[in-house]
Amino acid sequence: MAVKIALISDSHNYIDQQTIAYLQDIDEIWHAGDIGSLSIMQKLPDSKTVRAVFGNIDGPELQLEYPEWAEFEVEGVKVLMTHIGGKPPRYAKGVKARIKQANAQVFICGHSHICKVEFDRALNCLYMNPGAIGQQGFHRMRTMLLFEIESGKVRDLRVVELGKRGEWEKK
Repeated sequence: MAVKIALISDSHNYIDQQTIAYLQDIDEIWHAGDIGSLSIMQKLPDSKTVRAVFGNIDGPELQLEYPEWAEFEVEGVKVLMTHIGGKPPRYAKGVKARIKQANAQVFICGHSHICKVEFDRALNCLYMNPGAIGQQGFHRMRTMLLFEIESGKVRDLRVVELGKRGEWEKK
């Protein structure tokens, strides 16, 4: 059975109802760091599996709750996630070695605020960065990724545009 995933990053202490609405019809929420505060994680739907890493803006409270690196397997797909990872072929220091060591089929990071998905042939690994769902940073469009994993394959990947940065949700 397919596992439905929502991949988010760089909330920087902001999550709106539009983003939360996309999280209702999925099985797992993965957050690639720069969460901002535990209150953001508490706003996520309770019934979902949540996997997260802390980012460079996340203080001790989040660092105690979440690791810097997460390594896990879903439906036969090995996943490695951290916040600062660079991008193919110029990964951050030590990332290539870590991907190889984990034998990861999917590598996830955030930090850049730039949504990018690319298959890295040199590492035989799918690189995923969902961009940013928050309001902080230089990105123009807030984005997240939705996809499914089934029988060892990532499928039905789509980018969700959540609106331009600076367009605040009307309360």
